[in-house]
Amino acid sequence: MKQFAVIGIGSYGWYLACHLYDKGHEVLAIDADANLVQKIKGHVSRALVADTTDPEAIAGLGLAEMDRVVVCIGSILSNSILTVLNLQELGVTNLMAKSISEPHTRILHKIGVGEVFFPEKDLAISMAEKLHTPDMLDYLPFIEGHGIVQMAVPAPFIGKSLKELNLINRFGVQVVAIKEFVPEKMHMIPTAEFVLKESDMMVLLGPDASIEKIRKAR
Repeated sequence: MKQFAVIGIGSYGWYLACHLYDKGHEVLAIDADANLVQKIKGHVSRALVADTTDPEAIAGLGLAEMDRVVVCIGSILSNSILTVLNLQELGVTNLMAKSISEPHTRILHKIGVGEVFFPEKDLAISMAEKLHTPDMLDYLPFIEGHGIVQMAVPAPFIGKSLKELNLINRFGVQVVAIKEFVPEKMHMIPTAEFVLKESDMMVLLGPDASIEKIRKAR
């Protein structure tokens, strides 16, 4: 069991806090809105009303000892930035923050937040990739210009081993996992000797342009 603090319990923060709690973790939910705090009380370990832009309001909550503190404030940019600065002053190092725009992302990185997530952008990119490539089952943005993709095995790859395909040297793409359906089994970091079947699904990590080349291999 880990200890998490989720600051800002709008839609994203709400689902994040509740899901972590359902997974068996200790979760502290914090928001300035008393109504939201009251509603989430039965779904997390603790829920507190606090203005996190005020350093005194969050002092003494033990946030620096948490396994991770996630700032999900998105509606008011200044509140997000002030909250992050206050957390840093308290010695919180395991910090993640939600962004609502590219400028917001740049500011968060500038003030030292190592992990910034932009859910609206990530979801939109994932949806666009699925619409662009109907045979691609899933797409997750990784870093700029790179993604993690689950796709069906292209026809020219069927019956060949990963060693023969040599995707890492040919395309700069790593095979992270292979999901077999016959028999049903997940292979994490498969060996070079693994031979691909038509019924398999590949999980790939690499540059978007290279993944697109593999997708078009016919």
